[in-house]
Amino acid sequence: MATAKEKKEEVKVHLKKLRAELRTIHLAVTEELKLPEANNIKDLMNDMEELLSVIDPKPKKNKK
Repeated sequence: MATAKEKKEEVKVHLKKLRAELRTIHLAVTEELKLPEANNIKDLMNDMEELLSVIDPKPKKNKK
């Protein structure tokens, strides 16, 4: 099981990656007036889900 320090470092890495990707998308939208590709957004959402699983490893029950 990962220690709190290891989890913190893993979360930092994920957040830095997400921040860089979001910055790229933001610049494209504001400067080039270009909307991001759907695949890019889906990838970011998957990365956020992965980050959530690092922060809270308990599986979530699906709400109906």
